[in-house]
Amino acid sequence: MTKYLLEHDRPNCIGCAACVAVNPKHWVMNDDNKADIIGAPRRPDGWEELEIEQGDFEDDKAAAESCPVNVIHLKNKDNGEKIL
Repeated sequence: MTKYLLEHDRPNCIGCAACVAVNPKHWVMNDDNKADIIGAPRRPDGWEELEIEQGDFEDDKAAAESCPVNVIHLKNKDNGEKIL
């Protein structure tokens, strides 16, 4: 089963909450009015990453497509190919 990497460029998030509205399973608004991936560690550069399964792909793809500033990305974890 293919696994994916959900990435969030949190420093450039504008806090519109579209991702939270589309997929509250993986997204939440933080006290600083930026979105966070639930359960994702934050890298030193401020980005967040979470490995997701095939079953979560479509919901996270919809969240990424709803982002007006394109700070949500999906990659194929097996080969590193950027999907969105």
